[in-house]
Amino acid sequence: MRVYDNLNPMQQEAVFHTEGPVLVLAGAGSGKTRVLTHRAVYLIEEKGVNPWHVMAITFTNKAAGEMRERIDKLVGYGSESVWVSTFHSTCVRILRRYIDRLGYGTNFTIYDADDQKVLMKDICKRLNIDTKVYKEKSFLGVISSAKDELVSPEEFTLRAAGDFAREKQAAVYREYQAELRKNNALDFDDLIVKTVELFQSDAEVLENYQERFRYIMVDEYQDTNTAQFYLIKLLAGKYRNLCVVGDDDQSIYKFRGANIKNILNFEEIYPDARVIKLEQNYRSTGNILSAANLVIANNVGRKAKELWTENEEGEKIDFGQYENGYEEAEHIVGDIQKKVREGRYQYGDCAILYRTNAQSRLFEEKFVVSNIPYRIVGGVNFYARKEIKDLLAYLKTIDNGMDDLAVRRIINVPKRGIGAATLNRVQAYAEEQGLSFYNALRMAEEIPSIGKASIKIRAFVNFIQTMRSKVEFLDVSQLLQEIIEETGYVAELEAEGSDEARARIENIDELISKVVAYEESEETPTLGGFLEEVALVADIDSLQEGSDYVVLMTLHSAKGLEFPNVYLAGMEDGIFPSYMTIISDDPSDIEEERRLCYVGITRAMKDLSITCAKQRMIRGETQYNKVSRFVKEIPRNLLGGMVRQQETRAEAQEPSGQSFRQTASKVKPVFSTRNAYQPKAYKSNSFASSSTDKITLEYTNGDRVRHMKFGEGTVTQIVEGGRDFEVTVDFDRVGTKKMFASFAKLKKV
Repeated sequence: MRVYDNLNPMQQEAVFHTEGPVLVLAGAGSGKTRVLTHRAVYLIEEKGVNPWHVMAITFTNKAAGEMRERIDKLVGYGSESVWVSTFHSTCVRILRRYIDRLGYGTNFTIYDADDQKVLMKDICKRLNIDTKVYKEKSFLGVISSAKDELVSPEEFTLRAAGDFAREKQAAVYREYQAELRKNNALDFDDLIVKTVELFQSDAEVLENYQERFRYIMVDEYQDTNTAQFYLIKLLAGKYRNLCVVGDDDQSIYKFRGANIKNILNFEEIYPDARVIKLEQNYRSTGNILSAANLVIANNVGRKAKELWTENEEGEKIDFGQYENGYEEAEHIVGDIQKKVREGRYQYGDCAILYRTNAQSRLFEEKFVVSNIPYRIVGGVNFYARKEIKDLLAYLKTIDNGMDDLAVRRIINVPKRGIGAATLNRVQAYAEEQGLSFYNALRMAEEIPSIGKASIKIRAFVNFIQTMRSKVEFLDVSQLLQEIIEETGYVAELEAEGSDEARARIENIDELISKVVAYEESEETPTLGGFLEEVALVADIDSLQEGSDYVVLMTLHSAKGLEFPNVYLAGMEDGIFPSYMTIISDDPSDIEEERRLCYVGITRAMKDLSITCAKQRMIRGETQYNKVSRFVKEIPRNLLGGMVRQQETRAEAQEPSGQSFRQTASKVKPVFSTRNAYQPKAYKSNSFASSSTDKITLEYTNGDRVRHMKFGEGTVTQIVEGGRDFEVTVDFDRVGTKKMFASFAKLKKV
């Protein structure tokens, strides 16, 4: 019996069709890795191809390692000559040999993220750029995106003409690239870009590698960016024996530069390409696949295909809508306990998937209280995240200046220019005098050799003392808001503008929700009481380590994984899909979110539960959302029996014309009104204002206004609603849009 006989007919076709371009559309759970490895074996053993001429390329070291292991096992002798590698490793090997032809030394250095930050900081200083306004990370993000699209500093400069912000970015890009060359260094994006540049400028080198790689296989092709596309196109240009494997329905990394057009337009680039669809799924039950198929079918930008399985039909998808996020978390944790107790699953068989990292907090707290082992994959436990630890350290310092660890953590957050040498002198003085570190800071003027640094220390001490004086008449939530406002913590993240920064803002919003929830649950809430409660659920290191634990992760992190029992949590419009996606004028944004939902559904093998909440606390406010549109795309006959009753009850309670949240009059305020003092609200990416004061408008019906994304338009209607206004604007470029005034930030023209 040959190794190919255990493949299904479509898998065999993908293995046996070796000549010319091939597009293998491999649906979720359809065995694409088996196809790639068996194809390598077939080329060598049946077609007589020298292993030296076979290349398999993918994205991660883990995927490359697994592929290498399988090929070695199947091929045996000679398998070590097959080139199995990631994109970046491939390019490093090529550049180490030939980059001198581009004017670099072959002993070039590869800069990691920290090296890039140090270099960018130096460049901003040299160009007199205010990094409080223009963040180093934002420049690095722009440069990375440009390199993904093979846009050189010179081309970027031409495109930026007339746009002040883009011209500043162009200047930084030029200087950054010049410094890299001067230092004989490349960043990770350069590894791809410079290899493409080498192939385009040196026909001899290109032909050398075209001869070497006569049969090329690319895994996860839907995740390639433009630079990677050209790299592969150049390598396969001579023999054209290119096999790309991927699934356009699982293209979810647009924010990282992935270009879905690479897979959608493959047949335009290679008109003679053979297209093979792997639609038999070996992972999930029939009901789960039916739900996935019907959701993704609503996308326009996709290749037509439909997963099917010989597995049993299985249980219906359990759908539950709960009163709030706490009940949702309680139900999911209770359901896991029940299934483990009944022997249906172990903890390690269960996974909770959600759209944003901030959603993990409620589940973590429930798991800690219930003594259930869990692990966050692809992220950090909520209370261990930097921004949460920073803000809690401020609260700890205000509550108890004896906590030296907390004080040292925040003395330079945000940066105050207090150097390590100064802090060491303070520490030495504290030990000499038997003082806490904070009390030594209060006496900074008396410490020898501190000098002018004492002025900076005094500013920090004054801030802490001021906050301490307000503890008696401020709620904890008000205190936290004032810390955020006065330190500019969120303002710095907003200025950075990266995906990471937005995620950190969401985590801060969730911390505020935690504080407000604590205040609502206690008769006499105090700062000390809150910190004590947090300490009880934040001791994540005490959890037992082992292989049997519930997995928590974002949907993006879940790609490529599978679990017998999966929970998709927070399935509400405004959460998933996000509000920003819903109001976007780019239809591809909602399609990307739907693909993410499809990925989530297809992670489940046997049981899938979908949950949502009628109301959820976001940044300390109660927000009312409808059931996610993606859930409504699943026919009721595939959902659990309780869904009809729940939907009927929910629709009866929902007022007509309700948007993604209830009218402002029904929303609980962020802060208690027990105290007259109200802190300033900080800006956020959330669409609800955190201020309890009613906003005022500088425009009225008929006025011309400008939106930062949609451009200029005319106000056609303003509807008052409690603390906010719903404004309708007829934009010149994108048509009519409705939006909340506090979020839209319209400027009168």
